[in-house]
Amino acid sequence: MSTTEIIEVSEPSGPPPMGAGAFARWCWRQLTSMRVALILLFLLAVAAIPGSVLPQTGTDPIRVDEWIAGNPTWGPILESLGFFDVYAAPWFAAVYLLLFVSVIGCVIPRTRLHWRAMRAAPPPAPRRLDRLAGHRAWVDADETPEEVLERAAGHLRGWRVARGDGWLAAERGYLRETGNLLFHAALIALLVSVAYGALFGWRGNVIVREGYGFSDTLTQYDAWGGGRLVDPASLPPFSFVLDDFRVEFERASAQRGAPRLFEAELTVTPTPGAPEEKSIVRVNEPLSLDGAKVFLVGHGYAPVLVLRDSTGRVVADEAVVFLPQDGNFTSTGVLKAPDATPSLGFQGLFLPTAAVDEVRGPHSVFPAADDPAVFLSAWEGDLGLDSGIPQSVYSLKTEAMTQLGLEALRPGDAWELPGGAGSVELTGLQRWASFQVAHDPGKEAALVSSVLALVGLMLSLFVRRRRVWVRAVRGPQGDTVVEVAGMTRSDEGDVSADVTALAEALGERTPA
Repeated sequence: MSTTEIIEVSEPSGPPPMGAGAFARWCWRQLTSMRVALILLFLLAVAAIPGSVLPQTGTDPIRVDEWIAGNPTWGPILESLGFFDVYAAPWFAAVYLLLFVSVIGCVIPRTRLHWRAMRAAPPPAPRRLDRLAGHRAWVDADETPEEVLERAAGHLRGWRVARGDGWLAAERGYLRETGNLLFHAALIALLVSVAYGALFGWRGNVIVREGYGFSDTLTQYDAWGGGRLVDPASLPPFSFVLDDFRVEFERASAQRGAPRLFEAELTVTPTPGAPEEKSIVRVNEPLSLDGAKVFLVGHGYAPVLVLRDSTGRVVADEAVVFLPQDGNFTSTGVLKAPDATPSLGFQGLFLPTAAVDEVRGPHSVFPAADDPAVFLSAWEGDLGLDSGIPQSVYSLKTEAMTQLGLEALRPGDAWELPGGAGSVELTGLQRWASFQVAHDPGKEAALVSSVLALVGLMLSLFVRRRRVWVRAVRGPQGDTVVEVAGMTRSDEGDVSADVTALAEALGERTPA
């Protein structure tokens, strides 16, 4: 009786467990690979999208508050994730630093290898040149092998040439790898420049009315944002006065309403006690002051309103800034009078060239002040200023107020408020200009880095790395057998043209 023997086959064991050191080396190799560097660069570009689409706290905190208030569901969620301060968010900094480390880890080893390759001689000719691209072979009965190789070396000027016993090797196109490394080094410099500018740079926005001034202190700005290492007390101590703002609009039908003149005339005091200087600021022509630049970024109208309360006392006599809402400068503004008896607030619509129809209602048909008018909505009650919660000067909280009425005013008109609450008069019209004051210490280095990155990218795209070899030996009949062939070092390259030109220069004769 036969028996069946059961043999147990053990399953193949897996690789040995990876230690902490081996795992760290594996992580480093992955992080410093070109594939991961490109992924991180793509992630950085994607992470920067919210900073371009959504308003940012550092540049426009008022719009951030309005966006959150208008989106009660998504607003708080995005705010908790840092989408309104993208460039200071931890997740953006993590991607930024990982990309920085990855690029450095890619560049340093490759730079070392490239330096060695540039100093090394081209390799000797392979044994089987006939397997390479563009292979040519012929018999030369007039010249010795040494003479053929000498003429080949003369033709290959500009190539790195090495000679041996019966062969010559030449290589060129080292600038391809140089350009690749230059691109990555410039990318590192660009990251450093952007980081330096983010840490030590600052910018702020301010609206200045004609005849009014501005001093470069933190309290004078409507919105200000600075880097983590910026001391607001060290801002340059300059000041200026907006003497006049001039703007002209195109009146032809082709580009009707387009600005043709857009400039601000300033009286500038560079430092306290310094002589005053006259200066003109235009779009793309900023004013430079002690490392900061003053840009002209916008303009609008400021109707002059005189407000009297129920006792006849003048509680407001000022040019009220109205913010434009469209290309024809239909503008909205708010006037608040908490000290009036009773407290008053006004929501206004300013129209430089007023028109009213049943479809659109009050609107402006041209941006110049050809027929100005202000439409006011008067409110009485608690303005909410005593709650301790800051509110925008361009919005009026009417939850605890009572509307008194609506009225349209043209220059010189006055409106007696219902119930003897007071009166408001439109006495004139001024202009205002919006300025951005910015200090960006890394922009010059970032510009140079960007140019170098483009130069490196073009070198890596258009320079071809290739090698050619020439072998010349004595044949059985005492003549010279010549072989020429080449090899490209890039996938898209072609060395056949170089081999053909070299063969023609050597006087290709009878095929071998």
